[in-house]
Amino acid sequence: MSRGIVSSMWRHPVKGFTPEPVSEALLFPGDFFPFDRLYALEVGHSGFDAENPETISKMKFAVLARFAAVARLRTRYDEIDDVFEVMDEDGKSWLFDMASEAGRHSLARHVETMLARHEDYDPVAFPLKLLRAPNWDEVHSHFRFTDSAKGFVSFLNLNSLRDLAQHIGRDLDPLRLRANIWVEDQAAFEDHDWVGKRIRLGEEGPEFEVLKTIVRCVATHVNPQTAEHDIDLCQALWEAYGHKECGIYARIVKGGAVRAGDVLRVW
Repeated sequence: MSRGIVSSMWRHPVKGFTPEPVSEALLFPGDFFPFDRLYALEVGHSGFDAENPETISKMKFAVLARFAAVARLRTRYDEIDDVFEVMDEDGKSWLFDMASEAGRHSLARHVETMLARHEDYDPVAFPLKLLRAPNWDEVHSHFRFTDSAKGFVSFLNLNSLRDLAQHIGRDLDPLRLRANIWVEDQAAFEDHDWVGKRIRLGEEGPEFEVLKTIVRCVATHVNPQTAEHDIDLCQALWEAYGHKECGIYARIVKGGAVRAGDVLRVW
């Protein structure tokens, strides 16, 4: 039986924006990581239908793969009050009420202004609109703005990234890969052999079915601290290992609480 340790956990309330650390999470069968990819900023008309939600290309949204400048903003979501805080490059902080149409509209206009300043982007031709996942407040929601229709919960083996960093001779921030659960004490890329297997976190914690490995995209090329394209991580993966995969997607099959430090077991 393979083992590991949960190093830390992260959520991304607005798709493409700042990862937020989580000390503890309560997971439910068939659900997503709590408050992860709950919102997304649509660029122009994406074709997304809230009445019949389906996973669509990330390039329809204001994400790092399309606009590296998104990383210039530091954000934080307060799920209790449904308020989104944005800190600009100059350190000025703004609060947006996500529960109100006016608040969501103001957030979209604020991000438009920043993108127009740093990107080849026309807010008149491609206005932003904040979308909220349908039925987000139900106990078991069945849609989030994930890159994959099977992107329920993502795991990152930190030693895989360290191994790649050694190959290219530079440090790599795990935040580039935007995973929910980081895992220590595993051999590099060992998790790629877990597809079809089960994971349990803690003695009585949640259990998962590993669905597939994660094929990485150009979003990982963006430095989350500087908002610059400073490395072709996909090419680096290909040259080092002959593939562009790093991390896994898993589906929750048994609920429970998970915390940093919990032991991970695979069978």
